Amino acid sequence: MKRALCLLLTSLVLASTVTGCSSNGNDGAASKGSNKYTPGVYTATTQGMHGSEMVVDVTFDETSITDVKVVSHGETFGIGYGMDTTPIEVIPGQIVETQSLDVDSVTGATLTTTFIKNAVKDTVVQAGGTVENLATKPEATKGEDQTYDVDVVVVGGGVAGISAAIEAAANGADVLILEKQGIVGGATTRSGGKIMANGTEIQKAEGIEDSNELMFDYLKEVGGDLIDDEKLHGFVDNSLDTYNWMTDMGVQVQDVEPIHSSLTPYRVHNTLGGGGMTDGHGGQIIVPMMNKYNELDGDIVYNVTANELLTNDKNEIVGVKGLAKDGSTVTVNAKSVIIATGGYAQNKEMMAKYADFTTGYSSQVPAGNVGDGITMAEAVGAQIFDSPSTQTVYVSYTCGVGINEESGLIVTEDGKRFVNEYTYQYHVGDAMRKENSSTGYYIATSNDPTPTVQYGMSMDSTVSADSIEELAKLIEVDPATLQATVDRYNELCEKGVDEDFGKPADKMYPIKGDKYYAIKLNPAVTVTFGGIVTDIESRVLDKNNTPIKGLYAAGETAFEGLFGTEYPGCGVAISAGSYYGRVAGENAANEAKAN
Repeated sequence: MKRALCLLLTSLVLASTVTGCSSNGNDGAASKGSNKYTPGVYTATTQGMHGSEMVVDVTFDETSITDVKVVSHGETFGIGYGMDTTPIEVIPGQIVETQSLDVDSVTGATLTTTFIKNAVKDTVVQAGGTVENLATKPEATKGEDQTYDVDVVVVGGGVAGISAAIEAAANGADVLILEKQGIVGGATTRSGGKIMANGTEIQKAEGIEDSNELMFDYLKEVGGDLIDDEKLHGFVDNSLDTYNWMTDMGVQVQDVEPIHSSLTPYRVHNTLGGGGMTDGHGGQIIVPMMNKYNELDGDIVYNVTANELLTNDKNEIVGVKGLAKDGSTVTVNAKSVIIATGGYAQNKEMMAKYADFTTGYSSQVPAGNVGDGITMAEAVGAQIFDSPSTQTVYVSYTCGVGINEESGLIVTEDGKRFVNEYTYQYHVGDAMRKENSSTGYYIATSNDPTPTVQYGMSMDSTVSADSIEELAKLIEVDPATLQATVDRYNELCEKGVDEDFGKPADKMYPIKGDKYYAIKLNPAVTVTFGGIVTDIESRVLDKNNTPIKGLYAAGETAFEGLFGTEYPGCGVAISAGSYYGRVAGENAANEAKAN
């Protein structure tokens, strides 16, 4: 069974494209000969991710597409390319095999799939063909139900799930990952690809003194009473080991940076290409980890949404059941089950239940983060923690103000100042959340030196006015309130001391000038803190704090005890998720071998 499962369900979908019957007796895909082309190689350039361009070469003979090659692109590593299931590796071959542009998109990487299809459409026209002749979609057919028997099944292929799977396989277990998307990586691949750790060689090389104690004290201070000290120590005290475990399998770290320039020591480690508040670099972690998992002969089935934990008459967990993309049922009988399905920020009902304060917030997480694992665990009696907060940031989607260390005046929707703006963006976000402000504004004039602010002020969409009173009216804030806020802020700037919130004097820029700007900041959720309650062995606990036999959880689906009301620093979720995923994998493998 090893490795053969990797593309099983993807192959089933492709098979239906090739062999599915249609009422007219054709095979459902565009038939060879239905298009006439001028033979040759044609090139198309189309839009890609992050403002990049994608260049695609397509080869035609007189009646068919014979080759599709993506020549250059700027797609996200681990999402658009880099693995045997990502679009740039998969979609060209499917187009050639089916002679159709209506092949299924890779779930979780729809945009890259679309870019490739658009480029091929362009070349079809160049070659004298008709695009509509390649748009025949086969009649959908339900696949055969599948059953697998393994030692350990991991539900979810993000950083926690893959870490768990690697550790379980390394400890001798027969392991299968069930992944609901067409690619692995979850929220990690979309992240900045940062790792938080202390005592690393790169820190030492730069003369940075750090320790478990310093790291623990900082995270404890931010998290407060909601922190489980034992759990936090588990992560912190093993952060160096987790970091080395990742780098030993090929994860490359380029440098180390602070959580925020106001916070030391530097302990946020950037993988290749990362740095600052950039995203889309998490593939630098996921791809090497998947390579390691493949080396261990681990199995994975894609496009399956797990929806039920299987139990015996003792309420012990003995497997999981799910629904495949083609409508078939997938049953996995296992001695241990690890839930690593991520958070629930894309589930409106769960957000309303566990985080009702986020009504109107957007979400910056994958569409698959809907809390499936939490729902399944709760159905078998697991204890669920209802967190009072989420990882919240207030950001301008047009210019990036709010997350790039801007330090000017930020006000609530009521026009009031509420925080030291020169601090980590999630502290600012949590402070604004506590003000119950559905939006915020960065008030600026031309004397603000921050590049993102300068860029924001240059945009036509940014509200501007010749006076604070006029600006307030344009953003529907009480003019007297905003004027009083600005006057007080300017007074503090002149004094050189922020008596209200303690911002450093060199980060105080007076709001004075010929024109005033208000850059709108919108709230967004990037991580949920609530979820399945586990112990330090990653065992899922019932409502009596007793482990449920055969059931483990790690990652965002089980972050209880590791966070307070705000996210403490980039790289914590990845590092803690990986560590407790490893714990889950080792323990699940040992339990499976004992049964």
